[in-house]
Parts: sequence; structure tokens; C-alpha cells
Amino acid sequence: MDQLHTLAHGFEALHARVRDVSYTPGTDALRQIRPLLLNAQDLTATTLVRLGALDSSTYTAAAGSRASLECLASVVVASSLAGTDLASALYANSYEGAPFPGYLADDTPVRIARHAEAIAKMTGHLADAAHQLDLSATGCHYVATGITRDLAAAQTAAATAQRAVGPALTGTQYDALRSFSLGGCRLYESSQRGLGVTRVATDDGTRVSIATFRALAKRGLVNRDTNTSLFHGQKVAVTEKGQQALARPPPAVTAATPAAGTAPKPSAVQAARR
Repeated sequence: MDQLHTLAHGFEALHARVRDVSYTPGTDALRQIRPLLLNAQDLTATTLVRLGALDSSTYTAAAGSRASLECLASVVVASSLAGTDLASALYANSYEGAPFPGYLADDTPVRIARHAEAIAKMTGHLADAAHQLDLSATGCHYVATGITRDLAAAQTAAATAQRAVGPALTGTQYDALRSFSLGGCRLYESSQRGLGVTRVATDDGTRVSIATFRALAKRGLVNRDTNTSLFHGQKVAVTEKGQQALARPPPAVTAATPAAGTAPKPSAVQAARR
């Protein structure tokens, strides 16, 4: 974004120079307008570099990025047209070279008329160039602002999605949720020593504690069929929010760390070298 604002300032500076340029038709006009044309071409080249960088960046995944790319491409057009207008002003210039042999050199009235005609044409081309440079500066500022807005919106959406899913699951919770997603899991209550004990039964044999089930239920990842008695078994189902949690990568498995004072067993290669 900073580079685009800097590029916009470059267009603004050139716009001021083109608007205020003062010249006399002939060699002076060539000396005054030539650096303006070269500057416009440099800015066009820089715009192309910025467009390529933006097109290959991760920003293209953000909603609204296409409009920014198209706008920056339009800046390439506008700055190129500004260069063409400046070149046209040089073409309309009244040069003072000698005529072909056999032709009379211009007298004062003819020279004055040629200069007046050239100034009228050059003024029009310079005004068009200034207009295109103004459009280029505006376009760069617009793209920079659009990138800031789009990235902020993307970060807000990502944060909202993260809050909706909640914190990452532990390995135990993820395994339990995956087991529940297969169906056939039920919540039972049985009496042991006169106390009611609630347990989870899974068809695939996954051991799920009641604490794990309650943690998942509290986050809205699973629900149970409360229309059925716990003694007959309440079916456990994964909610849409739970499906979203399962769509995320599973928790990384952390390798067990050897107990203090216990040397790790040598590998087969190390053993062979011994």
C-alpha cells in the first residue's frame, strides 16, 4: 500500500509539472517536454511492476481483490495515454530545421503562424496528458485504500469464523467427535452401587469419557436426543458446528519424551555400526 501511495505521489508531481510547463515552440519545447515524457514512461513501468507484484501476492484470495487488480491495470492504460499525449505534443512541435533544397525558408509571418498552430495543438495534448496523470494518481490511491479495506474485512471474517468454531480441539476431543460423526453413538445412564452413572457407548470402540462428551456439548459441537430415556440410550449427533470443527486439520500428535535419566534405545543403524 505504501508503494502505491508513493507511486500516486509521483503521478501527482508529474501532473503539476505538465500543467505548469512553459516553453517556446522549437528546440526549447523539445527540451522542456522530453523529460516529462521520460518520467511518464518510468511511472508506467513502475505501475506494471506493482501490478505484477499484486497479481502474484496472497491478496488475490481476498474478496474484492479483482476490482483492485482491474483498477491498477486501468492506471497502466491512463499513464500510457499520458505518455502518448506528451509524445503527440512533441510531434506537434514546430521545429526549425532547414527545408528541402529548392524550398524557400519561412519568413517571419509564416514562422509566427506555424508557431501559433503548434502551440494550440501542443496545449491540447498537454492538457490531455495532465488529465490522464490525474486519473493515474487517483487510481493508485484508490487501489491502496481498497487493499487496506479488503484485508481488514478478510481478517475480521477469519476472526469471526475462528470464534464460531472455538479453540482448537485436543486429540481426545477430535477422536471422540470423529467417532460421533460415524453415527450409532449413544449416551446411557446406569445404576452402580445405588448411584446413577452416565457413560458414552460408541460402535467403533472409541473410548469417550463423559467429561469429553460434556466439553463437546458445551461448545455446541454435539447434541443428544433428549426425547429418549437415558436408560434406553440417547443418540449422540454431531452438529453443523461440529462438522466445521472436523473439517479443520486434526491436532498434531506430540511424540512421547523419554523419562529423565532414561537413555533412548540406539537405532538399528547405530547398533550395526557398533
